This record gives sequence, structure tokens and C-alpha cells, in this order.
Amino acid sequence: MTHMNTPSWQDVITQTERALACGALRSFDTAQSVIEDGGVRFLVRQAANIARKEQASKLAAKSAADAASAWRDPFSPCEEALRVGDIGERHFLLLNKFNVLAHHLLIVTTDFEPQETLISEDDFAALFACLDRFDALGFYNGGSIAGSSQPHKHLQMVPLPLDGQALPIEAAIEAARTSGIFRVPQLAFAHAAAWLDDDSIANVHATYLQLLNAIGVQPLDVMGVEHQSAPYNLLVTRRWMLAVPRSVSHVEGVAVNALGFAGSLFVRDDAQREVVETLGPMKLLANATIS
Repeated sequence: MTHMNTPSWQDVITQTERALACGALRSFDTAQSVIEDGGVRFLVRQAANIARKEQASKLAAKSAADAASAWRDPFSPCEEALRVGDIGERHFLLLNKFNVLAHHLLIVTTDFEPQETLISEDDFAALFACLDRFDALGFYNGGSIAGSSQPHKHLQMVPLPLDGQALPIEAAIEAARTSGIFRVPQLAFAHAAAWLDDDSIANVHATYLQLLNAIGVQPLDVMGVEHQSAPYNLLVTRRWMLAVPRSVSHVEGVAVNALGFAGSLFVRDDAQREVVETLGPMKLLANATIS
């Protein structure tokens, strides 16, 4: 593993406290419950009160309006109060301004790169440099259909354990573990998984490309730069990776991003929660993927 200058967990904590104190960081209060489906305990978070729900709706409306007007890259320059520090020379670590999960982090390319470009060895080096400093779930929303809200390339991280609990899908992946690319029988949505016995960056990147191939996402040359041929989500830990092909961004109004496939769903109101309960989390996720 290549060593590079990387912010520590204490750096994350310190910058979080500063950002909260100056109002730069906005955390949403949520009520958490568990829905078990297919032997997996899904964590479902719901906006905790009417004021927060209205605020979330306004933010969603503002995001849509901003997207329709002249776009400004929020990562270049980024909001300095949210910046934790550099990761080597080509990436920096940023606090997610609007977070549902505490210490939600973004790994952003210093220079603009499109989100739909394939994850490079340099990107994985930055992610694993952080994973060397603190345990976390890394994830990637490959395109707007996969849940990405910004076109500037960024990976994301949330610390483990997730709210003090084991990652919901971890046991299922462990039980299905085998060499090479494999499927996890308990996960009823389209996916491909791989165990990282060798965490060298070259192997991690090669495994990622194998996973993309397994879910039908091929490299697409765009002016000499490899892009994804279709939207997908990727989950990465120190131990394994899982890739999911995407077909739609929402299922009956419920937004689905990479965290959903890790077993963590967010709903804005009772109506969305009822959708999750009626369909079941697995069916909801299956409907968001390519069967």
C-alpha cells in the first residue's frame, strides 16, 4: 500500500466541531428503526420532525433549481470550513455539508474530473489511505441515476461501525465468501461481490474492473478517458467490494443510493416509509437495479 499524507480521525472530529460551531455543517435529526428482510437487518432513517421534513423538501427544491440555473462546482473552491485536509496531491477530504449519518465524508479530486469516469488507481489509493487511518465504508454513486448529486468526481465514506452497529450486509457477504467474483444468496438484488485478500492498490483496481464487467458495465472511451457505460453503485471496505448495476434513481418516490445496498435507507416521511414496509427493502432495492 502506498503511503501518503492523510487526515487522521482526530482531524475529522476537530473539523466537524469547528464546522458545526460556525454553522457550515448541517446535520439532519432522524428517527431510526429496523426492518428485517431476507435475514438482513435494514436500518431505516426517517426525518424526525415536520420542520426538518419541510427543510429537506426546500433543500431538494433548491437543488433542483440550482441544477437548472448556471451550475457552480461546490468543490472548486470548496467551503473551507468543511475541508478536513489533503489526501496526497490529487485528492482532499471534505465533510458532507448536509448529512444524515455523522461524520459523512467526501474524497474529492483536486482537479475537476467527471463523476462518470472510472475510478482510477489514484482514487483507490486515496480511499485506502483513509481506510488505513480509520475503519469506514467507502461508497460510490456512479452517475445521477445511481444517486450522485454532483458531477465533480467524489467517493464517499461513513465510519464503521454504522451508528454503533455492524454493517447490515456484512454477515451475508462473509457467509458467501469464496475466491474470485461471487454472488451473495441473501441479497435479492443484482450485484457482484469480491473479497480483498490482497489489498494492494493494483489488485483492488483490477478487482473493481472485474466487478464492473460482472454487472455489465464496460469501459467507454470518451476523448481518451475511460468512462462507465452505465450507472452503478460500489461499496468498499478493507475486506470486500460489492458492485450494483442501476436502472432507476427512485422507486415509488424513494431515492436509492449506494448506502441503501449496504442496508441503510433514508425516507423523508411516513408515506415513503410505508413504501419501504410494503415492498420490503430487498424488493425496493431489486426494483432499483437491472435484473
